[in-house]
Amino acid sequence: MARPRKPLLSRERIVETAGALVDAEGLDAVSTRRLAAELGVSGPSLYNHFRNKDEILDAVADALSARIDLSMFEEGDARDWRGALHDWAVSYRAVLTDHPHVVPVLARGPGRRPAGLRVADAVFGAMVRAGWPPAQATYIGALMRYFITGSALGSFARGFVDDRDAYDPADYPHLGQAHLLAERQEKVDEGAFETGLRALLDGLALQYETVRSAPKSR
Repeated sequence: MARPRKPLLSRERIVETAGALVDAEGLDAVSTRRLAAELGVSGPSLYNHFRNKDEILDAVADALSARIDLSMFEEGDARDWRGALHDWAVSYRAVLTDHPHVVPVLARGPGRRPAGLRVADAVFGAMVRAGWPPAQATYIGALMRYFITGSALGSFARGFVDDRDAYDPADYPHLGQAHLLAERQEKVDEGAFETGLRALLDGLALQYETVRSAPKSR
């Protein structure tokens, strides 16, 4: 009887295994030695696909970028620039909150990552088509990334312990309900994100009116 063959090593298998390891244990858990053991291969075989650990983590991050919905930026989509930014931000954050350990890699920017560059290209192109000057479109892409990745780096609600005695009213007269925040983590964090997102978009809308009313240079 023929011996069962091991699945062929591929970039996809390496990225999938590395991503699962990052999700379970964090970025520091990833090493070529650990990945090789998880995949049941020799360490040097990984170098046929990636030069080093950083390239592997870049590929993991790019695989997540590929999951972000960009349909709202397509030219035939009916959403205006504000609605498109809102829906994209919600999709982006959903991907990040499912994989929070990868956020520091994504926060560095797209670099040479194809899916990450497609995200940047889609946002910039849609803003320019909507009438934003190219410089402002660049700023919008940057500030949206700052806001979204920052919101996914940690939980505000989980920063408080569920112990009423930790918040002595003599010391913290306004934190009488702080011990309840942790158990309401999802509601609090999503509410904060939506509040901040709408405030950000309201501010951009005011700037947009100024941009649209400015006299066109010849």
